[in-house]
Amino acid sequence: MSPVIYPTTNFTATEQLCLTHGEGIYVYDSDGNKYIEGLASLWCTSLGYSNTEVIDAITTQLNKLPFSHTFGGKTHAPIMELADKLRAMVPVEDAYFFFGNSGSDANDSHYKMLRYYFNAIGKPEKRKIITRERGYHGVTVAAGSMTSLPANLAHFDAPLEALGVLRAESPHYYTNRKGNETEAQFVDRIIQALEDQILAESPDTIAAMIVEPITGASGVIVPPEGYYEKLQAVLRKHDILVWADEVITGFGRTGNDFGCTTMGIQPDLMTFAKQLSSAYFPISAAVIPGWMYEAMIEQTNQVGVFGHGYTYSGHPAACAAALKTLEIYERDSLFSHAAEVGDYLQAQLREVFIEHPLVGEVRGKGLIAALELVSNKTTGASFDKGLAGATAQKFCQDNGLLLRAVGGNALALCPPLIITRDEVDALMGKLKAAIDSTYAELKDKGLIAN
Repeated sequence: MSPVIYPTTNFTATEQLCLTHGEGIYVYDSDGNKYIEGLASLWCTSLGYSNTEVIDAITTQLNKLPFSHTFGGKTHAPIMELADKLRAMVPVEDAYFFFGNSGSDANDSHYKMLRYYFNAIGKPEKRKIITRERGYHGVTVAAGSMTSLPANLAHFDAPLEALGVLRAESPHYYTNRKGNETEAQFVDRIIQALEDQILAESPDTIAAMIVEPITGASGVIVPPEGYYEKLQAVLRKHDILVWADEVITGFGRTGNDFGCTTMGIQPDLMTFAKQLSSAYFPISAAVIPGWMYEAMIEQTNQVGVFGHGYTYSGHPAACAAALKTLEIYERDSLFSHAAEVGDYLQAQLREVFIEHPLVGEVRGKGLIAALELVSNKTTGASFDKGLAGATAQKFCQDNGLLLRAVGGNALALCPPLIITRDEVDALMGKLKAAIDSTYAELKDKGLIAN
């Protein structure tokens, strides 16, 4: 075993699969086995594998200017071009962009810039952040504290109180509904609970609420209709900024340019990474409105610098990769392609699995989805320690399909945006076989109640 500390891995189960190369939606392991990459690796390889245009753009930039930092007034053409391109795309007023390397560092940068901004306008007490149960926003100290998944918090002693992190209820109707309440009643209840929480803490102490338009690592939770409309009304009423974490949902994943468009969110702040460059080169962006940027100018002048930045912020090769990726999205109409093929995927999932005895809920939008695996279809009872999800993930891999169990027993799908209908059919065949095998094994063990 090599001396690597592997991320999000059980240290007793490392190096189980070694991938060697990829082409299109497929990847290959060191034994020559071929797999459909059904989660776009980690929700990110939107253009699939071995896209020569993006590779050539990176190579050209490396041969021209392999690196240049952006501290102290220095810049380069790719970072300026990328910021201009993104400003024309995003639904943020007069947007400005801080570039980093991952969604985690982008959310940390937002956390710091919010404090910087509210200090600048004379409201230093306005610094708390509302996140949600089952939210995922990264693993650095601030971003990791805004993440609410047990495995990401256990044993790390996240400084939640010191960072002012508050948690609101998850908008997952299937698992969080009470009794016979309707979706509308569920939404009204959790929105009222949110407002009660805001009033108890005092709105003057709360800077922003961070939300994933549709969640990823917690199980692809799609909030009910009306949730975001009422959520935003409460936040605007109490002068709390709307912070959209689009690390997974950005750039076509939900069948629109952004998850905010799909879910009807008008964000003040946005976070990007992953599909910004199809993951071919690490890059992230923390997006703030112009009025926030303008308010911070004098503070940077007083100190002499804006004292935040990473060595690789706006790396020229990363910017070149992002520019080429955005060009391909637009030229090949990949957002509308994702909408069309995504509708087909969602329909197929519901047709095949809605009545399956192991599946309690099928959910998703566009080319992101999940199957909630349950031990009792009537009650929605789950399995301990993510047993069904782990079992299904293994059977998928055995059948030539790489997926990921998230949020306990949810099996997530998030294929590259370039996937075709025929490839969706191939994916569905492998998935159906894996779910059937999972059901049979769990039933044989006496773990199925229905």
